[in-house]
Amino acid sequence: MQKSTRNLTLILIGVIIILAFVITKVVTNGNSTMNSSSANLEPALNVDALLLQPQSIQNTIRISGTLLPNEEVTLFSETAGKITKIYFQEGRTVRKGFLLVKINDAELQARLQKVMYDKKLAIDNEYRQRQQFEDNLISQEAYDVAATALNTIKAEIDLIKAQIDKTEIRAPFSGSIGLKYVSEGSYLSTNRRIANLIDMNPIKIEFSVPEKYAGKVQVEDRITFTVQGSEQLYDAKVYAIESRLDPLTRTMTMRAVTPNTSGELIPGSFAQVSLIIEENENAIMIPTHALIPELGGQKVFLYKSGVAEPVAVETGMRTEQMIQVTRGLQPGDTLITSGMLQLRLGLAVEIAGFGTK
Repeated sequence: MQKSTRNLTLILIGVIIILAFVITKVVTNGNSTMNSSSANLEPALNVDALLLQPQSIQNTIRISGTLLPNEEVTLFSETAGKITKIYFQEGRTVRKGFLLVKINDAELQARLQKVMYDKKLAIDNEYRQRQQFEDNLISQEAYDVAATALNTIKAEIDLIKAQIDKTEIRAPFSGSIGLKYVSEGSYLSTNRRIANLIDMNPIKIEFSVPEKYAGKVQVEDRITFTVQGSEQLYDAKVYAIESRLDPLTRTMTMRAVTPNTSGELIPGSFAQVSLIIEENENAIMIPTHALIPELGGQKVFLYKSGVAEPVAVETGMRTEQMIQVTRGLQPGDTLITSGMLQLRLGLAVEIAGFGTK
């Protein structure tokens, strides 16, 4: 009797253990199913997206420049003397060769007149000596003395005329003459400034490009610039590039030129120059805030089949709000542009706002 009771007890304990195992398994499976259902029921994240399209971009640098005249000269006299006449008016335009200032040349004129008389006598003497030499009445040496005397007088005349020319200060080119610094009747020395003469049409723009961009600028390239006090945008063409970098600033100096028929551009003015360094007609541009930095690179999230998918990218040119992606994206991709902190691989997303770029 005791043995039967013991066997029955063992059987009951076995049944209880089996039932406990089964119940535990059912509960565990139930919880898993509930958790899975809860995960599947997690609401999708609302995001903004951008349909990527190729576009044209320009890599433009902005640098400072200075307006320069086409030609400029400070007028000085090659000879000293008293000013007898000033023929120009301050601030007026003069033509090339126009007589600006006359210096007293009375002494030179008197010397020229005397030498002209000497020349007449020397011509007559050379003629007689030549006739006698041809008739073998005098020697070659005697004739050479007469010929040399004539040539010497001619050379002296040329010298005096050259000195007289120096007493006339003429405009070396057409342009606008500035303020005068001399007066009639004053003594003019060779180191005293008379006035400045400037040719302002066309006008030049001088600017310096950083070393890393120096090789990307060529003669005939176009630039645009603005000047202070005006909102007008001017166009110019690069016509000259310095042959070497400035060792102090590591920049390359260049000059561009543009017409200035109206005279509104003034030499010496500050210019803000814009120079296109590089152009790309089929660039993929994305908003800078959509780019996520990570260890070893950068990534973005794309919208694919209702979920977020990270993609590693490489970047290029940058503007104030956009950045070029050179590798990793293709035209037609849908870029997620909001909710960057919540995005992760496989996260369900729903497009709330859509755009194209």
